Amino acid sequence: MLVLGPVLRHVGATTAQVWVQTDRPATVRVLGCESRTFEVSQHHFALVPVTGLPPDSRTPYEVHVDDQRVWPPPTSPFPDSLIRTRGPRSDEENRIIFGSCRYSKVADPRLSAKLGLDALDAYAARMTRRPPQDWPDALLLLGDQVYADELTPANLRRIAGRDDRHPDWPDDEIVDFAEYVGLYRDAWTDPEIRWLLSTVPTAMIFDDHDVRDDWNTSKAWRDEMRATPWWRHRIRSGLASYWVFQHLGNLPPEDLIADPDYQRVLAADGDAWPLLVAMADRADIETDCAKGVRFSYRWDLGRSRFIMIDSRNGRILEDGAHQMLSDDEFDWVEGQIDSAGDVDHLVLGTSLPWLMPHAIGELQTVNEIAAAKPGWRGRLGERIRQGADLEHWAAFRGSFDRLTHLISRAAGNGVASVNVLSGDVHHSYAARADLPSSPAAAVHQLTCSPVHNKVDWIIQPGFRLGWSRVMRRWTERWSQRAGVPPKPVDWERLAGPLFGNTIATLDVRGRRAEVVFEQPVTAATLTERARLELTAPASVEVRS
Repeated sequence: MLVLGPVLRHVGATTAQVWVQTDRPATVRVLGCESRTFEVSQHHFALVPVTGLPPDSRTPYEVHVDDQRVWPPPTSPFPDSLIRTRGPRSDEENRIIFGSCRYSKVADPRLSAKLGLDALDAYAARMTRRPPQDWPDALLLLGDQVYADELTPANLRRIAGRDDRHPDWPDDEIVDFAEYVGLYRDAWTDPEIRWLLSTVPTAMIFDDHDVRDDWNTSKAWRDEMRATPWWRHRIRSGLASYWVFQHLGNLPPEDLIADPDYQRVLAADGDAWPLLVAMADRADIETDCAKGVRFSYRWDLGRSRFIMIDSRNGRILEDGAHQMLSDDEFDWVEGQIDSAGDVDHLVLGTSLPWLMPHAIGELQTVNEIAAAKPGWRGRLGERIRQGADLEHWAAFRGSFDRLTHLISRAAGNGVASVNVLSGDVHHSYAARADLPSSPAAAVHQLTCSPVHNKVDWIIQPGFRLGWSRVMRRWTERWSQRAGVPPKPVDWERLAGPLFGNTIATLDVRGRRAEVVFEQPVTAATLTERARLELTAPASVEVRS
């Protein structure tokens, strides 16, 4: 039986990856291609490499587990699940939908009202009424696909009902792999979402709530968590489940074949859990990616190149360092940018925004300096950092500057646009960057969050104030007195802040690009809230 999936992951000109979870060891077949399941802690998964597809084609597919057809369901109300390959006709055009922070649907009416309508669910419902040529070419999920530390009532009941749960484990958080499996099942079994994931190539990256709030904020945070009796099991389970449910499908076929962890898991005789524990331990130890695990990756989408940057697990915090990425991983990102060749659009994905509201960015950099001081000042700075979530790129000023220089150089290499896609901050906006080198390409920060989550009461006035010009001038003077050097980039907010559940679309046609932000008005309809031309003189349409 099919437990979860199919989820369509990386798709190329003649290849595709289809991920599934089954209820037993089995052979999974898609379009004449097959793969045996692998076992992790008594759960069974497969990533089927589909090959030999025609370029520029739309191919309906079914999933068979052993000899039984398990997808689509016999009475499915949805259109056929399709694999739409890339090719010369499609290379000039890309429609990429993106967003972050998607909490699972709940049955409790009061909590459901607070969460509001799921923007991705509404997008899927609208897709069913449109022809396949209008469907998106990719879905980018930019973090917080699951919430391991903010459980639904159903999840709380599920873990409370376990008689084998260790008494040291927290009652309101996920700890082991089996509990993570339940989280993903809750997130991906909603009918509209399940169908959407089966037919739109999906790329993913984690953020903090996939593991725990403020994950890797600082060395002090890491030390505090490592002192708890359950954290080691939690981080192993979080990273192992991320590897199984999210990371594997991110990899293009050539990277997947070369991945030693995947090859060891496929070759395992029986349960691969010990292999994934070893992988998680390597990933959690701060080291160069050449020795550890790299969760950053690249997709080539015709004449657009998409680079996803791991801005959570890849942080370097030991021995006085405070880096968003290791030097090795920054070198890797730089190599992907430099090798892009003759592309029209460079798209960078990072769960945390590069460009924040100005006042909040200045506050984060000042706090970085304060938290590094000895004694009570440093302890107070650390307490403020964790309490106010001051952990974005601006809070890692050296890494912020290096990323800015990379983007500036990329923008001068003949591309039409550089767009940084992010989430996390529970409001959506578009900002245009003004780089000193005055590159020919348009450079934007595009942030979409949340897809489905509640917005705390303090969020709206806090972020509106953060974007205000008065607060910007005040915090800039404050940061100068604190010894913060001027930032190597200026930026202007063009759209937003938008509050509430939102899905965004990056639409590319030749050397033209635009972004559209939409919010659900019913379970099956969305309304456009802002539209921004990205490759022409600023043209913004905002709708109330």
